[in-house]
Amino acid sequence: MLILLKHQPEPAPIDTDILKSDLLRLQQMEQELQSTLSVVRIQEAALKKSINSEGADNQRIAEQISELTKIAEAQQAQLQSLKTEIENAPPAQKEDVIQSDKGQEENYLLGLKVEGKRIVLLVDMSASMTDEKLIDIIVRKSGSDGDKKKGPKWLRTKRIVEWLLARLPKDSEAVVIGFSDKSEKIGPQNWFSATNPAAITQVMSSLNGLIPTASTNLQQGLKTAASLSPAATNYYVVTDGLPTAGTSNYASLNPFSSCNSLLGKANKISGECRVKLFRQTINETAPKSGQPVNVILLPLEGDPLAAPEYWDWTYSTGGLLISPAESWP
Repeated sequence: MLILLKHQPEPAPIDTDILKSDLLRLQQMEQELQSTLSVVRIQEAALKKSINSEGADNQRIAEQISELTKIAEAQQAQLQSLKTEIENAPPAQKEDVIQSDKGQEENYLLGLKVEGKRIVLLVDMSASMTDEKLIDIIVRKSGSDGDKKKGPKWLRTKRIVEWLLARLPKDSEAVVIGFSDKSEKIGPQNWFSATNPAAITQVMSSLNGLIPTASTNLQQGLKTAASLSPAATNYYVVTDGLPTAGTSNYASLNPFSSCNSLLGKANKISGECRVKLFRQTINETAPKSGQPVNVILLPLEGDPLAAPEYWDWTYSTGGLLISPAESWP
């Protein structure tokens, strides 16, 4: 008997639904991966752009640092060159015949300018020029000559004279006259050139030897100035108040009938009589018109009428009255 057998079983039917489900799932996974890949590529591009930008910024910063370094090196070299130039430069020579750093050039503050072809400096050297307060002046009057010379106002007066001399115009001439109960020329006895250092040194040396004492006779100083030849063109007066003495015959002048000090009957003079005396002095011996008078008025206790009287005088001549701060010069 011949028997034929089929050993391989019949293939089972394929379930396509499962395959389609798997394919769909794989396709979804592929889409998700593609989406994630796109995001990653975008982030990668942004990162590369940021890196490139930072690199450009770093390059720009590096270039700026390099440029600033070059500038700093150039400035350092210039500074070193200036230092070397200053170290090797000869000492500066000032044009002023005398040097006075006290007060510097304070014309812009004071409004006072030293000018004129022939300048007279009138310096009050009466007893009141030692101090500001009356009690201190009285004490110094009874003290030694050394005490009078050391008076703060007198020391300041000498600094003012030095300040004025240091600022004389180079093409001018000058004379310094001191006045108290009498008058005298301080230093050279006639006009001296502003460019003559020996003459100016002589003025300061003579001034250092003077002792402020006695009364204030402005008329004496003005008469001495009026005797100069040729005549002065500008006046600078350093004083602390109205005069207390004069040279006229006041007994014959009616306005002075009650001024016993001017008639030799008293040792004290009132403020009213000082004003009358000052006005009489100006009327009799003041410089002619066209000769400006400038007054440097230092403070004095008990003489309030001095400022307005001196202002009237200086204003009428085209000059200036100043009453500077205690720190000047």
